Amino acid sequence: MQRRRSSTRGFKRTASLLNDQIRRAGESRGFAVSRLLTHWAEIVGQDTAAIARPVSVGYGKGGFGATLTVLTTGPQAPMLEMQKEQLRGKVNAVYGYNAISRVRITQTAPTGFAEGQASFDHRPKQAKPEIAPEIAAEADKVSRSVNDEDLRAALERLGRNVLSKQKR
Repeated sequence: MQRRRSSTRGFKRTASLLNDQIRRAGESRGFAVSRLLTHWAEIVGQDTAAIARPVSVGYGKGGFGATLTVLTTGPQAPMLEMQKEQLRGKVNAVYGYNAISRVRITQTAPTGFAEGQASFDHRPKQAKPEIAPEIAAEADKVSRSVNDEDLRAALERLGRNVLSKQKR
């Protein structure tokens, strides 16, 4: 039986490198399944993820079932309150059993407190600054001899970034 050679040549996916750190950070906040943190939007849906995020999972002293604490802003809390059972069902589907017996909603102001300063919305991408034509021409000249399209484009972007930082 012949062993399969790795095609990655020693490189690993970023997600596999960070899995242990995400899991440890999640467990310290009470999350037994880090997937609840990393895939929150996929678990509860985009609409709910836009107005709420998980804060912690707490386990009672003697008990079965945990309490999921969800953070939302004041105006969104009544809407989330009506969806508690659906939210609990979606989260329990990730765990594979009825791990969450109760969902607790915590409200915060949209700004002002440390936890409340984080926006639930995704930030729009910032516009890239204009690059001087002579920098673009120099980067194009350097990468022109490369045959591979993807590599050429990557080298051209790298050249533009390096040359524009030197000009600053």
